[in-house]
Amino acid sequence: MPRYRLTVEYDGRPYRGFQAQADLPSVQTSIERAVKAFCGEDIRLAAAGRTDTGVHATGQVVHIDLEKDWPARTVLQAINAHLVPEPIAVLGAEVATGDWHARFSATERRYLYRILNREARPALDQGRVWHVKKPVDAAAMHAAAQALVGHHDFTTFRDMQCQAKSPLKTLDLAAVRREGDYVLLDFAARSFLHRQVRSMTGALLEVGVGRWSAGDVAKALEAKDRTACGPVAPADGLYLTGVGY
Repeated sequence: MPRYRLTVEYDGRPYRGFQAQADLPSVQTSIERAVKAFCGEDIRLAAAGRTDTGVHATGQVVHIDLEKDWPARTVLQAINAHLVPEPIAVLGAEVATGDWHARFSATERRYLYRILNREARPALDQGRVWHVKKPVDAAAMHAAAQALVGHHDFTTFRDMQCQAKSPLKTLDLAAVRREGDYVLLDFAARSFLHRQVRSMTGALLEVGVGRWSAGDVAKALEAKDRTACGPVAPADGLYLTGVGY
């Protein structure tokens, strides 16, 4: 039974997250339905990450197991044909080797958070950015973000509904930069807690607009208390951009 590794992008707005849910639209359900339409097989895919409602992806990785040995290009083209007109596209497909697994073989997940920092509302990026009118100091955000890098107890930045067994995570990268009207936050780690990236982003924006200092972010982390977290950033600006293996 061949296993196919698929790289997928999607606009998360129409879906109640990536994971399949009864009677609710999800990215997983749409892909599995497209596979069924293509080859007649009922499959259950595995994904590198389960993004929340409204979160987007440019580099999600999933795998599917099929009975028939199809050329990878055929799998890509057929699934994409059956995904029209949904905002989901398979960007790449290849046959996986050995015991490779989309979730369990992953060694890194990378996320990007996009903030549109200008007075005018977004016309083209509506639902794909966090629109912040007040001036934002990206350099101050970057400096504050360095307190989050490393191995820490991230309870403060962990959603109350998180099902992870431990709040201990190692954040390998937290970088903030400005590109024109956009403030971009990059995060990388082997894995993240539920809503960790959005929680950290919300806290860092407090620094960017002058309500918090870099020391306040460090104190929030040290508190290991969810109530110490700043406002949680909306799903609109968050993207799963890649998975390392």
